[in-house]
Amino acid sequence: MAASNLPITSLTSAGLVKTFFNNLTKTPMSFPAAQIDAVVAFFIKRGFDTSGANSVAIVLLNQARTENVNVFTLVDTLKGLTDVQLSQVVAQVLNASRDRTSLLGYRKANTTNTYEARNILI
Repeated sequence: MAASNLPITSLTSAGLVKTFFNNLTKTPMSFPAAQIDAVVAFFIKRGFDTSGANSVAIVLLNQARTENVNVFTLVDTLKGLTDVQLSQVVAQVLNASRDRTSLLGYRKANTTNTYEARNILI
């Protein structure tokens, strides 16, 4: 049998094993369309682009399901945040759902006044 890069379509034992291990970590997700649309619309309204809003919405929906929290309650709590606070919360939620090798970071602004900093003796 010649080597090929085409997918295995027959039900051979090699094909079954490959299919099993390819789908081992994939868990099917399903959410009501109203929940997805509402969460995506919230993030688009707050200035996220469409792909970013979709990604964050899916992560938040998964997190809400994991913690057994109504997703609309979660979105209502996010409404009171400023844009900077929302970005920090989104970064923390995304980091919770990622591997430790690919964490997202954000920089906190230096709050020291430059005029006061020059008078401090070290």
